[in-house]
Amino acid sequence: MRTVQVILVEPQDAANIGSVCRAMKTMGLKHLGIVGNRMYDTNRVFTLALHAKEVYENSRRYATLEEALTESVIVFGASRRRGKFRKYFSISPEMMAEKIALVKEGTVSIVFGRESDGLTDKELALCNMAVRIPTSQEFPSLNLAQAVQILTYTLFNSTHPLGSYTPVRGKQLDQLTGVITESLEQIGFFKREEKEEVRRFYKDILSRSLISQSETKRLEKMFKKIAAVNNHPQRRWLAAGL
Repeated sequence: MRTVQVILVEPQDAANIGSVCRAMKTMGLKHLGIVGNRMYDTNRVFTLALHAKEVYENSRRYATLEEALTESVIVFGASRRRGKFRKYFSISPEMMAEKIALVKEGTVSIVFGRESDGLTDKELALCNMAVRIPTSQEFPSLNLAQAVQILTYTLFNSTHPLGSYTPVRGKQLDQLTGVITESLEQIGFFKREEKEEVRRFYKDILSRSLISQSETKRLEKMFKKIAAVNNHPQRRWLAAGL
């Protein structure tokens, strides 16, 4: 079974740790590791963690990053800085998610550095790959919790994509536009030879909308009901003034 853990190297602010816990829990992650011997104000952590305080309560403390990564099968270091002694290239968050998906067993670690200056060259060297979040050159700095949220969201989204649907095909679209135009004809909508023009009009706009199967069926029912109501005997009597 694959386990994904977030490692924070010497975080400086307890509030940031709390925000990280919240970011992790919203993306289904619960394994947090903290490197360093700094003590943190638990109340401040919990204030920002809200209902994710158990992530902090169950977190593991490590004296060094080497110790934190002992059981990891692959390690990603989050860093936007480049240099002579740093990784010669960085992968995108999406590429990171793809590589993690290939790991079926073992611990995957995503390492984040200090709020002030990130990971050192030595710490990044302990990671197998550097991952870089694209940002504006005018203001590229991300808050620690923001960086964690983006990477964990990318990972979550790769394994829990939003529901999708298959747009109806041409034959079904022809059937729908046929129902629409026939219904309009039954209620006397057309004044001249405009039925075919209206049919093409509906087909064009419905094609661009990528309408789903359920939406197609609902529209068919609506237009059939419009025609049925118009053809009801009582409505014909009223229209005739009877």
